[in-house]
Amino acid sequence: MEFINQMEPWFDEKEREAINNYMLAGGWVTEFKKTREFEDEFKKYTGSEFCSIVANGTVSLTIALIACGIGIGDEVIVPDYTMVATPNSAELIGARAIFVDIDRKNLCMDIQKMKNAVTSKTKAVMLVTINGRYTPDLEEFVSFCKENNIWLIEDAAQSLGSFYKGKHLGRYGDIGSFSFSAPKIITTGQGGALITDNEELFEKIKKIRDFGRDKGGSDHYLVKGWNFKFTDLQAVVGIEQMKKLAYRVERKKQIGHLYEKNLTNISGIELIPTDYTQTSPWFIDVLVENRSELISFLKKNNIGSREFYPPLHSEPAYNYSCSFPVTEEISRKGLWLPSSSFLKDEQIIYVCDKIREFYNR
Repeated sequence: MEFINQMEPWFDEKEREAINNYMLAGGWVTEFKKTREFEDEFKKYTGSEFCSIVANGTVSLTIALIACGIGIGDEVIVPDYTMVATPNSAELIGARAIFVDIDRKNLCMDIQKMKNAVTSKTKAVMLVTINGRYTPDLEEFVSFCKENNIWLIEDAAQSLGSFYKGKHLGRYGDIGSFSFSAPKIITTGQGGALITDNEELFEKIKKIRDFGRDKGGSDHYLVKGWNFKFTDLQAVVGIEQMKKLAYRVERKKQIGHLYEKNLTNISGIELIPTDYTQTSPWFIDVLVENRSELISFLKKNNIGSREFYPPLHSEPAYNYSCSFPVTEEISRKGLWLPSSSFLKDEQIIYVCDKIREFYNR
């Protein structure tokens, strides 16, 4: 068996042809018509009223916060278990990330812990639908934030293709943020997207991402803004990737089912309950015993894997003296298994067989 990477991007001749045709047509590479086309395709897929494609997923979160008026000294509640881009996007603009623990059943933010963390300085909650998995408390997050005049931003970086009650994740909050980094279900290398149904927020987003001006080429600045724009060269790739998204979403669900079928009832492995009718998993995530030894065993058998994110509050960048027991436990046990959309069934079964072999020794 050739080495099975934990994750790889998936391109083919369609992307190569599209880039070649774009360059032959005299494309200027910078953001223009192709970016608008990519935005339209993304808007159509998610069902949102408005969409803005930007430089990356961290920038998209920062733009969302700025558009909501978040700034120096404001508090933004984030889960302790997430990619570091979530809290960093708040700290970038002088706000303070306030960590809370997660719900062990779905690895999303614990709603009661969130409520307990609210202070007079709380201006936003960043709800991360981690690994495409929704929280059944989603509508309660929405109502609580509205009742308390708190902005709800969905960090749906890992959730493209995932829904809750038939509505795409990222559309429940005031703004939804997505990522197109290399490991995502579709990728443009780097890139991010913001969706919203709020036209006023969308108009702010457009200005913030483009130096504060109302249109390209203008040298009049209506608000403070930055160069967070995309490129048409990336958009060409994104448009081709969007054409493959429907298949990849369904294939990810099939992969999840196959892992579930073959890993159930193995002592030492805990599966995280996932509703594959609505969730297209970003990565296949499991909780395991003897994680370091398992990783080494899998590697010797040509299988790549990756540890979960660490508890961010205790990382040197933050170094907060507090404890979040659920995050600490799942970060210690969590492992991502090979998850690329193009994996063959026989590769997945091979991975599962090796895991079973490890725990049956």
